[in-house]
Amino acid sequence: MIALSVNLNKIALIRNSRDTTNPDIPLHAQMCIDADADGITVHPRPDQRHIRVQDCFDLAAMLDVEFNIEGNPFTGPRKSGRANISDYPGFMALVKEICPEQCTLVPDGDDQLTSDHGFDLKRDGDKVAPLVQELQALGIRTSLFMDPDPEQIRLAAQTGTDRIELYTETYARAFQSGEGLDDVFRQFAKAAEVAAEEGLGINAGHDLDLQNLPRFATIAGLLEVSIGHHLTVDAIRMGLAPTVAAYQRALGKP
Repeated sequence: MIALSVNLNKIALIRNSRDTTNPDIPLHAQMCIDADADGITVHPRPDQRHIRVQDCFDLAAMLDVEFNIEGNPFTGPRKSGRANISDYPGFMALVKEICPEQCTLVPDGDDQLTSDHGFDLKRDGDKVAPLVQELQALGIRTSLFMDPDPEQIRLAAQTGTDRIELYTETYARAFQSGEGLDDVFRQFAKAAEVAAEEGLGINAGHDLDLQNLPRFATIAGLLEVSIGHHLTVDAIRMGLAPTVAAYQRALGKP
């Protein structure tokens, strides 16, 4: 069965629009778990625009499901500039202190609205591989955020990573427009096939929703999807627990 990890970034973004603790992040994580989510994902960026450093520690203290922390491993420490918000210690330092079950390394920059590309391991493979080894030495399963490019996926295997997370925006856009959908889907299916040949586990995420998820869930070897933005939007309309249940059904679970 494909695991559903709920990304809480947009819940935190709503909270951060006011000087408040509402919505409460651990409470909403527990609501997702009670609705049978298989895991919780966060992506703490250095500007702490949504998930904050303290949220990561608060979640680690209460979760009894897989905790997946995403982020750019090359991001160093930052001062928060606000008395009530902890300084950002740097991504690797944060992950090493918390030791989540999974860490997904993502090559996003400060100026990006959201993650919008996978690693270029021709350029960065020699820098990524030692970081993968550091995390694995702590018992943390590693995943690399990757475009559906077979050559790059083979390079991902050379870093020693446990899994890749396929960046699915091109699939979501093709699904929405209907243009070239079959070709794009075959591209992802081929990428997953190459990953399996290389011994890599396969995760996926970005702009997956209730409409496009059922088809994507037929990708052979898919182990986990991480979904936040569309799930949060659907929860405004449907309620959080029914939405989590709907996404589980979209993955083929009864």
